Amino acid sequence: MTTSALPALSDIPDEVVPGVLRIENSDREATTPIILDMLRSVYPHDRIFGEYCTVQGYIDAPPRELYDYLADTRCLEEWTYSLRGFTETDEPGLWISYDRLGDNTRIYTRTVANPQAMTVDYHCAWDQGEHLWMIYLMRVVDAQVVFDKPGSVVLWTNCHHPFYERNPYADTAPEKRKVWVGDFWEMFSAGHQLELDNLKAIAEYRVTHGLPVTPAWMK
Repeated sequence: MTTSALPALSDIPDEVVPGVLRIENSDREATTPIILDMLRSVYPHDRIFGEYCTVQGYIDAPPRELYDYLADTRCLEEWTYSLRGFTETDEPGLWISYDRLGDNTRIYTRTVANPQAMTVDYHCAWDQGEHLWMIYLMRVVDAQVVFDKPGSVVLWTNCHHPFYERNPYADTAPEKRKVWVGDFWEMFSAGHQLELDNLKAIAEYRVTHGLPVTPAWMK
């Protein structure tokens, strides 16, 4: 039995977790200056986009329809900046296409989607399809719940996997290619925002023109 003064932490003495701030051990007056010190008018790019890259936006399209669209790997042909020519491999659910950011660069993609949570995760890798280490985590949220209006909110996060810094599969890379996907990490935030804007423009055009979000050629 411990002597923690923090509710729901009775198994951990509060003195051994000094990084935990709750109202029981740091009242509002004591915590306010700590929070204010965490706020900045300007943040270094690496502080925000060093380990994680997150973009988000509102799309005036029904959330379930938008989820169904994103859950189809082939939709990436439409709204991404550089992924083109999707063909399903002999392995069900694994697709191969070209990423035109790199010279003659193949990219492999497997989409892992959860219809209940409306999450769509793209597991990708340049050059080889055995280890899909580039993970694009996306979630569609019903805007009626969070903004009290129809439409969708899309949340999109990438984590800075160590392979962005070094290519462990250099033997699978096309000959004479000079770039590696990690060379673009500093531009991921802007690049992903551009692509999210593409997604918004395409989905909203279809909705306002009475078209299904997922086009007929994908069905």
